[in-house]
Amino acid sequence: MTIRVLLADDQTLVRAAFAMLVESARDMEVVGQAGSGREAVAMARSERADLVVMDLRMPDLDGIEATRLIAADEDLAGVRVLVLTTYDTDENIVEALRAGASGFLVKDTRPAELLDAIRTVSAGDALLSPGPTARLIERFLRSPSAPATGGPECLSGREREVLTLLARGLNNTEIGEALGLSPLTAKTHVSRIMGKLGARDRAQLVIVAYESGLVTPGTR
Repeated sequence: MTIRVLLADDQTLVRAAFAMLVESARDMEVVGQAGSGREAVAMARSERADLVVMDLRMPDLDGIEATRLIAADEDLAGVRVLVLTTYDTDENIVEALRAGASGFLVKDTRPAELLDAIRTVSAGDALLSPGPTARLIERFLRSPSAPATGGPECLSGREREVLTLLARGLNNTEIGEALGLSPLTAKTHVSRIMGKLGARDRAQLVIVAYESGLVTPGTR
């Protein structure tokens, strides 16, 4: 199945370079290019994109607010957002994850990594760059704001174990190995946890794990 990609960046040359790269992949196509956050939201609706590659810093409406609008739109429930940042220490990444982004990528990443990131986020299988993401969450997540989803109190003991390992950056196979489960069983647990917590994807599960104190900074 072809992944329909929308590129949102205020720099024309950056969009053009990304477009050439995405179009070079057999399983992807660029369905639109937006130069502002507001245009990205409109084009996500009109072009029925599967994934939006979203720059955080754009005119008119920044990437965080654009991501929030896309995530809150029921008609765009299947649209994933992969945010772009110049530096992986950009504190706005955490706000983008809170807003509904499924992962992030730095702009100086290698071309093959960008394509892999698009596939990963589009499939909803894993949060990108779990190490850097965890560090960002540890640093910035303690700001006073309520979680966007429910807490882990409704989870079973096994589900809490799965959520803890997921928040530490493990994929389904690694979670299964740690708990003596098959990768498919681990994936099933993750899906049930998302359903119970009302989370869109694994990125929001990480947010819940840290905000609830299930995982604390520095723990492994």
